[in-house]
Amino acid sequence: MTVAPAPLALPDSAWEDWVATRCDGRLAETRRLVEELRAGGHTSAEAMALWNDLNLALHNAFSTASLVSNVHPEEAVRTRAERAEQDAHKLLTEIGLDRPLYDVLAAVDPADLDEGGRRVHALAIRDFRRAGVDQTDDVRSRLRELAERETTVAQEFSKNIRDDVRSVRVEAAALDGLPADFVEAHPPGEDGLVEITTAYPDYVPFMTFCRDREARAALVGEFLNRAYPQNDPLLHELLGLRREHAQLLGYDGWPSYDAEVKMIGKGSAIPEFIERITEASDAAGHRDAGVLLRRLQQDHPEVEQVTAVDRMFYAEVLRRETFDVDAQQVRPYFDFARVRAGLLAVTGRLFDVEYVEVPGAASWHEDVATYDVVRGGARLGRIHLDLHPRTGKYGHAAQFDLAPGIRDRQVAEGVLVCNFSRNVMEHDHVVTLFHEFGHLVHHVLAGNHRWTRFAGVATEWDFVEAPSQMLEEWAWDADVLRSFATNADGDPIPRELVAKMRAAKEFGKGTHVRTQMFYAALSYTLHQDVPDDITATLRELQERYDVFGYVPDTHFYASFGHLEGYGSGYYTYMWSLVIAKDLFSAFDRDDLFATEVAHRYRDRVLAPGGSRDAADLVADFLGRPYGFEAFQRWLDRV
Repeated sequence: MTVAPAPLALPDSAWEDWVATRCDGRLAETRRLVEELRAGGHTSAEAMALWNDLNLALHNAFSTASLVSNVHPEEAVRTRAERAEQDAHKLLTEIGLDRPLYDVLAAVDPADLDEGGRRVHALAIRDFRRAGVDQTDDVRSRLRELAERETTVAQEFSKNIRDDVRSVRVEAAALDGLPADFVEAHPPGEDGLVEITTAYPDYVPFMTFCRDREARAALVGEFLNRAYPQNDPLLHELLGLRREHAQLLGYDGWPSYDAEVKMIGKGSAIPEFIERITEASDAAGHRDAGVLLRRLQQDHPEVEQVTAVDRMFYAEVLRRETFDVDAQQVRPYFDFARVRAGLLAVTGRLFDVEYVEVPGAASWHEDVATYDVVRGGARLGRIHLDLHPRTGKYGHAAQFDLAPGIRDRQVAEGVLVCNFSRNVMEHDHVVTLFHEFGHLVHHVLAGNHRWTRFAGVATEWDFVEAPSQMLEEWAWDADVLRSFATNADGDPIPRELVAKMRAAKEFGKGTHVRTQMFYAALSYTLHQDVPDDITATLRELQERYDVFGYVPDTHFYASFGHLEGYGSGYYTYMWSLVIAKDLFSAFDRDDLFATEVAHRYRDRVLAPGGSRDAADLVADFLGRPYGFEAFQRWLDRV
């Protein structure tokens, strides 16, 4: 009888020692398995089983190191985890350049393997080639140096963003127009001034409701200059390292190297996609921006273009004046505790799972809530929700792996890392919570594979956002929201208010898409061209693709964390959205919990993980290849 694996035993204390023991132990196990595999004498099936074990040990080391370096409250623990992540990257590079190891795998006969084994084998051979295993000794040596330095620079780039929380001090009168709970949480200091930080629980409400334009300008200047100037030389170096890395392998630049393993297929297709989306959203983007500018000029006739100083504030003004939606009227319905409970109830019903809280579970911080994900009495995985800001913590919103789920071996564990208010949430943050939880449930539902390569969110990188973008739709549905969005008196959010919120959302989609194309163009162009003057390139691309203007003397790229993780591939956000709109077209908007389609989506798109190409998963669910039509209809709808 097979005994179900237990979740990972996290420590109550001594985290630095635990990180060292777990990560160093997994890396030592990886090295041992490399040597065993290199020794030869294995059947094809045995060789692939060892390769699978090797990858599982390495994945476990990476997962622990990456998570802890981003969430632990003690700097010494984060630093130890960063060192473990560097060690893991170094070992991954060594494996990719290990010619004797490659020769063992190249000798495996795919005919002796099952379908999953053949896929894992083909992907492994491809990855060895991309690592440079067939290059000369000198080239392999340089590739090793480049990879190690890329890891170090990328880590420092991300750390600077994470640690650089800035602030402004404003007159108490600048809080006029802010929600009462925000004002209460920001009392004046002894000097009579109020401190407002660039952390999202401060930044978003302040930029949305503050009537003092000078105060908004001061905060946005600090926000757009986070991690500057320290990240400027680091980004220059990282871009140069990546370009040399790609060119040593025979590619014209990093985008071509990076895109080869994505749905898009080739680097030259990225600017083509950016231009297609830019053209498709041109009318909607300029229409929406024009409306914002005209309203802004009623108060400030001298202003010629909307920028980040005014964008959020006047979008809220228009929601009130044009769509009769007042965010302060909306906010009382989104108490954090009720939203979190509602999220679990909604996704539990949709995917036929139950979330069972694990009281007293050990974790890295008292804010973390831990749940087992259960179906039919069997534990599918475990999730950890770390949802409030603190010093030294990852500053945005993301899902982190803690452990990949491997059938009969280890439980899938994932962590949601966000920075939401402890009290009342903005609806935009509710949407973000649903989005990021989509990654988390994907990780768990795809956690029953034999092969490590297939576990969790293991599809092509330009598909991984699609399931999460689609789950956002449930955060805009009146029936769904009314199941948990209630005010202090217990009254559910009115349907009429949700309808107005949706209408206001439709207004801003054109500007949103154009801004996303600016980000995509920036990520691609920096990696393809590697310009000397990044600020000048940023300004040029913003003028070309965005409908909002550049804020003088700011350096947004220094805190654009996706340049580290997404590299040249930020286009993937919009590529995924095109697919997400097509996926959602299969659901009944009048019954988002319809069992047949929800379970078919769960079983054919999420649960397979990386066992099939993303295009095949989508075609299996839709009954046809994905298309552009649903996205275009959404974009054109007024």
